[in-house]
Amino acid sequence: MKNFQKAKLKKKQIRLRRVRARVFGTDQRPRAAVFRSHKHFSIQLINDEQGTTLAQVNDRELKTKKGMKKIEIAKAVGELLGDKALKLGVKKIVFDRRANKYHGRVKAAAEGLRSKGLEF
Repeated sequence: MKNFQKAKLKKKQIRLRRVRARVFGTDQRPRAAVFRSHKHFSIQLINDEQGTTLAQVNDRELKTKKGMKKIEIAKAVGELLGDKALKLGVKKIVFDRRANKYHGRVKAAAEGLRSKGLEF
């Protein structure tokens, strides 16, 4: 690895540890962890006490995403996870943005979760 790649990865790991030190999911308030890559977007509901994933959604589960922008896809993924969470009886969550800034696709996913009635 080049030096700038190592430095970039190290900064990302520091941001991730900083966020995870504050965010912890329980049975009543699971953690909604966001994963964002260049092509895909996914969110998981995680119970950190037991170390289990309660529900997960990714953009491949959407019926139609042709012609949609990445931000619209992220919001649809958030709404889909909101529906699954309500079926599980979850009304409150803890939002884990991981090493990402809270803007763009991450913010759109949070708005999608909130539109289904979940509280952060």
